[in-house]
Amino acid sequence: MSTSESSYHHGHLADALLDAADELLAERGAAALSLREVARRAGVSHNAPYHHFADRTALVNAVARRHMARLLEAQRAAWHSNGTPRERLRAMGEAYVRYAHEYPNGFDIVFDPEVCSPTSPSPGMAPLIRENELLLDEAIRTIFPEQNSETLVARAAGFWAACHGVAVLSASGHMSTETAFAALDAVDITS
Repeated sequence: MSTSESSYHHGHLADALLDAADELLAERGAAALSLREVARRAGVSHNAPYHHFADRTALVNAVARRHMARLLEAQRAAWHSNGTPRERLRAMGEAYVRYAHEYPNGFDIVFDPEVCSPTSPSPGMAPLIRENELLLDEAIRTIFPEQNSETLVARAAGFWAACHGVAVLSASGHMSTETAFAALDAVDITS
């Protein structure tokens, strides 16, 4: 066993591998993710990742879960910030756009249908997606308590679509984050 491997016996090898995968993802995108390269970056043997990830797909799914959890946490923090419910919903939209802009490859991997199927997300991703849906649902219901479920679902879908669209445009360099935030105001579905 190499010295570098033994330094991870305290139980943090999985985190170190995910950190290395995240660095690689940020630099070169999801196509560059491989167990061998992640092991090299983490300073462990090329077999070490197999203790935590059965194959490349398992690694990619773990990275996607990590980014989905971070995206959810950014939105949750925005919703639980100070301000009126409308201001907090707007802050959620900003958090969504900001995450996509700051972590474009991480954002992309979350929404890659080959990584996370919209119709059948993985067991690890499904609860995160559900939490995100419940958070948005709570925000919309708080702002519009008198509206029926069908209208609330449409408002939530409209808000998410607006956020996602400007997030993708911003992350790909087609608009600045400032323009993306202004776009969120221009298509405000909360009025």
